[in-house]
Amino acid sequence: MMEIVKGTAETAIGLLVLLGALLSAFSAFGLIRLPDVYLRAHAATKSMTLGVLCVLGATFIYFWYFDNYISARLLLGILFVFITAPVAGHLNGRAAYRTDVPLWEQSVQDELEPLLKGKKVNHEAKDMME
Repeated sequence: MMEIVKGTAETAIGLLVLLGALLSAFSAFGLIRLPDVYLRAHAATKSMTLGVLCVLGATFIYFWYFDNYISARLLLGILFVFITAPVAGHLNGRAAYRTDVPLWEQSVQDELEPLLKGKKVNHEAKDMME
């Protein structure tokens, strides 16, 4: 019976590592192939975060099951990546939008423009005033 449980745990850990590696590879392809900074930020934050979390989760499960060791460092790493990566991607996208980095020419809709109309900093007009 223990051999079945051990084999199942090994399989689950291997699948988590494989899933994490595939998600990270898809994220890398997205960073290379996507046309603008906003879509690249999406690829970097969503799939890369999930890929890293799968690999770290598999590592945590491995140490927990096979070595009877609960790693606080891995738990903190999982928590840190889970919180900081999406926030950093959001802030990068926000900074790009507010500094007038253009959207992809085939973008259909800009939902932020009506909300931020008049609130964007026009750097050229600001420089001319000084």
